[in-house]
Amino acid sequence: MKVEILTTSDNYSLQKRVIDEIRLLINNKNLEPGDKLPSERMLSEKFEVTRSNIREAIQKLEFYGLLKSIPQSGTFVANIGVVAMNGMIDDILRLEDPDFKSLVETRILLELKTARLAALRRTDQDLQIIKEALEAYATKVSDGEDAVQEDLLFHLAIAKASGNSTMNTFMLIITPEIITNFEKYHVCDKALAHIGVEEHRLIYDAIKDQNPQLAKKRMKKHFKELYKYCYNVEI
Repeated sequence: MKVEILTTSDNYSLQKRVIDEIRLLINNKNLEPGDKLPSERMLSEKFEVTRSNIREAIQKLEFYGLLKSIPQSGTFVANIGVVAMNGMIDDILRLEDPDFKSLVETRILLELKTARLAALRRTDQDLQIIKEALEAYATKVSDGEDAVQEDLLFHLAIAKASGNSTMNTFMLIITPEIITNFEKYHVCDKALAHIGVEEHRLIYDAIKDQNPQLAKKRMKKHFKELYKYCYNVEI
């Protein structure tokens, strides 16, 4: 599993433009709930953007319940009225690109919950994925290499093990921006990564032992000093 770093201010603005273009298309063509949108290829040619840009915009609108993608069939307008759809898209377009501190605060709230749920719901397969992510992180740290992506993949594995698809989706949304800021600003000393390895192991052990309160407690301890030192965020 690899996290692609795609979130930039330019990409964010382009995504907004594509979303607005899709909204205009739906309105101008008088598309109704259940009607099918043109293919990604046709939309990319019409809007003069890449198919990846189209896909990202569609995924965002699908996340908010405005579109519905069906494999092998296409993308369809969801069962929502035109007035409500336009109002929601207006709200989406007004959303600001979140600042780093806001992303960090949101991540902390999510992770305390996902750690607890992962301890309750994890499967043996989930546990194996968490362990593999932990070892990949520990290896990078031991070799003195940057381990930001491995660190976050460990936390994403826990989010997936929580069994809550919404929380997992939120983590996937905010993770690329966090990685970008980590690597752009070097917000934390690599020396702290060695402490992080041991804390990760303690979190893993609590999840393995299916102890939800301990998993949450250890996750909170892991973040408390780290985020206070690195980002001046209190939890």
